[in-house]
Amino acid sequence: MDTDRRRGGPGRAVRLSALLGCGVVVLAGCGAMPVTGDVKPVEASQPGDSQVQVYAVPPREGAAPIEVVDGFLESMTSDDPDFRTTRQYLTADAARSWQPGRGTTVLSKAPNRNGPTIRDKERGTSETTYTLTGEQVAAVDEQSSYRPLAPSEYSQVLHLVREKAADGKLEWRIDLVPDGLVLGQSDFKRLYRSVNKYYFAAGREDEEPALVTDPVYVRNRTDPVTRMDTATQTVRTLLEGPSNWLRPVVDSSFPAGTALRHGVTSLAPDDQNVLKVPLNEKAERAGQDACRKMAAQVLFTLRDLTSARVGQVELQGKRGPLCSLGADEAEEFSADNGSDGPDSQYFVDGKGHVQRLLGSNKGGGDPEPVTGPLGSGPVAMGAVGVARDEQQAAAVSVNQQQLYVSSLTEEGELAAPVVTSRGKRAEDRLSAPSWDGRGDLWVADRDPADPRLLRLADGVGAPQEVSVPGLDGGRIEGIRLAADGVRIALRVSKDGRSTLSIGRVERHGSGESEKVSVEDLRQAAPQLSDVTAVSWSGRSRLVVVGKEEGGVQQVRYVQTDGSTSSSGILPGINQVTAIAAADDEQLPLMADTEGDGIVKLSPGNNWQTVLKEGSSLVYPG
Repeated sequence: MDTDRRRGGPGRAVRLSALLGCGVVVLAGCGAMPVTGDVKPVEASQPGDSQVQVYAVPPREGAAPIEVVDGFLESMTSDDPDFRTTRQYLTADAARSWQPGRGTTVLSKAPNRNGPTIRDKERGTSETTYTLTGEQVAAVDEQSSYRPLAPSEYSQVLHLVREKAADGKLEWRIDLVPDGLVLGQSDFKRLYRSVNKYYFAAGREDEEPALVTDPVYVRNRTDPVTRMDTATQTVRTLLEGPSNWLRPVVDSSFPAGTALRHGVTSLAPDDQNVLKVPLNEKAERAGQDACRKMAAQVLFTLRDLTSARVGQVELQGKRGPLCSLGADEAEEFSADNGSDGPDSQYFVDGKGHVQRLLGSNKGGGDPEPVTGPLGSGPVAMGAVGVARDEQQAAAVSVNQQQLYVSSLTEEGELAAPVVTSRGKRAEDRLSAPSWDGRGDLWVADRDPADPRLLRLADGVGAPQEVSVPGLDGGRIEGIRLAADGVRIALRVSKDGRSTLSIGRVERHGSGESEKVSVEDLRQAAPQLSDVTAVSWSGRSRLVVVGKEEGGVQQVRYVQTDGSTSSSGILPGINQVTAIAAADDEQLPLMADTEGDGIVKLSPGNNWQTVLKEGSSLVYPG
């Protein structure tokens, strides 16, 4: 619970952690306390507190209304099985109908409770009302999908009546309660963890498969409602299918209706690191190829759960094993059209030529001009984007007016520009280009008279305008495409603010008749009011440069659902104008700065200068 919920009075919470390997916490001041063993006070937001086991206690006899409200709120932050103790604060009818699994409201701090109202006092002692208030910062829906929100006012009513208890005495109980849980941020972070489900990008039947992350939040340890451990919760959400936001652009290999076999609440690998997943009869409809893809989805989904240590997945039907897949075999399903070697870094030197730092140097070594006219041609370039297979590149002229595409493997003359902006000023012309995992080239034309998001299929041909219906008057300033080709990060300016949104790339038709649009924009970092730069960092997160309202510039990681963690803020650096991260998260983070040139941040180190001169450093994509 948040320690600043209440400063005292009836129902004040007491939290203790017994040092017995896994902590134990008893909620509510009237609860029984451990009588043996060392104890110490623990705050919910304390690092490592996710391992503290929290138990609820029932309302005491004759509890006042405020104690019932406080006890109910405290009990929601517990590991109470099926919230049985929590329901004791409700009337019999409310206890039966309350559905805690209907999503979670996340507040900046634990909810305040105000009341009773003057009118309630005038009614006498038969009923009363309290109002829960706070600042809502996020919501988790029934699909366990997290969505950050611009801070907004939260207000919900708890209505209490006096109900006859088993002993015949009248006790205060809550009879009107909203479904779902209401938690402060610190309790939410203690109780839940983020995991990535994996699905396949849709519409790629003739191409290599591409896995797409679908982040969800599952309960640490055991879920009170399902009684499933973390790994089992994660597999269950995978089988239930992608989130509503991602569903239009991904496919699941699992046949409709596939679920865990009834009664399965725990999944763990055996001593050979083989995880056996018992499925219902629906799974038996899948052929061997589909079954292997099903196993790949499970393997990648559980890979981030370090406690699982899964080396092989075996899917089981009612009559025995269906298929199995080892971790080394699963790599065939993770293709993103990248080059075979380690990613190089590319940048524009002081003369406007594109140069390369070899990937084997991990962001160091001597740069060399790229092959082709971008490395030695007559046109000075200002920004570059390199295809993921590193066979071709696109560059924007130094005045940001023309976009050129050229081979990185053959010499030749620079071809005519494929896009020309009519913007009057450089900042009103073309953005830096970006390539998706399908080999398509994207760029934004920021001309105020005709702002457009453009796509060139395979980097050639006439540019196609991509509709972005959710811009609502904003202008796209910068773009970054994900390797999967179905997600795009947009830096959007509106009303003097520059914010970060993630959109879903939808494709309809094929060939020259294919229509592409970016749908359902979602703010990915609503806490940042001035976003300077963004880059994808692996499949599941972005690295963002920006400022909070009235704050200083910071570099931080943001998950694709917009959630953040305290460990996501990176070491400080001044005047960052661009940022670059690789799909391989072990490669260094690179940044353009106004004072220190191009710098890098390797895992476990501080920022180091790589090049005093140069700009627009990028990884492929």
